[in-house]
Amino acid sequence: MKIAEGIEMLEVTAKLGDRTMTVCPTVVYDDRSRVLIDTGMPGMAGEIDGLSKEAGIPEPLEAILLTHQDIDHVGGLPGFLAALPDGAEPFEVYAHEGDRDAIDGKAPMIKFSPERAAAMLGALPDAVRVPFENAFLRPTRPNVTRLLADGETLPYGGGLTVIHTPGHTPGHVSFYHRPSKTLIAADAMVVENGELQGPRPANTPDLELAMRSLSRLGSFDVEAVICFHGGLWRGDFGQRIAYLTGRV
Repeated sequence: MKIAEGIEMLEVTAKLGDRTMTVCPTVVYDDRSRVLIDTGMPGMAGEIDGLSKEAGIPEPLEAILLTHQDIDHVGGLPGFLAALPDGAEPFEVYAHEGDRDAIDGKAPMIKFSPERAAAMLGALPDAVRVPFENAFLRPTRPNVTRLLADGETLPYGGGLTVIHTPGHTPGHVSFYHRPSKTLIAADAMVVENGELQGPRPANTPDLELAMRSLSRLGSFDVEAVICFHGGLWRGDFGQRIAYLTGRV
């Protein structure tokens, strides 16, 4: 779904046991290249790449921006790395310092227990499982090549501002696409039944901190919000943030 010039929201659905999950990675692009924000679950790389090409978004992939360490956001990264042609220039992988060790495989992911990992990996085909294990369980090099800093503006798609929004994870970030006034909220917010909500409490270890992070988002002039879970929302963002944070 094209949100505005230079920004596309993808919708990818995966079957997880007896349920399905739909996630919404975002592509920011210009006439030369594209940048992907979040990579979905293990095995989603090919579908994400295909949807991006179907939308007519220019190649090549210049960078992957990871909003945080959760498996449904970083799980597709090994697929993108494994798909690089021999001798190809690798893309940059960005993440915040607070989640870098987990993404680099130096520390456990805080919401991905060994039991959950064993169950998931056992159900994956070797073509997906082996790259995942090589990237996160027995890495030979860091996955993260660049660190994100709160307040910096990345030179992608006309300007992409980094907003550190911890609480859901220590290094969770959101992005503000200035040209389209779009907030890419990742898991700092969700859309449920068409309504914009704060982070899901059951999946947010530090809910108090996450709500403080939510308050920061109200200072941005936002016309559209992309949530990784729930997709696109448009409305009076300032009023909605004030309601969610108890200011009205």
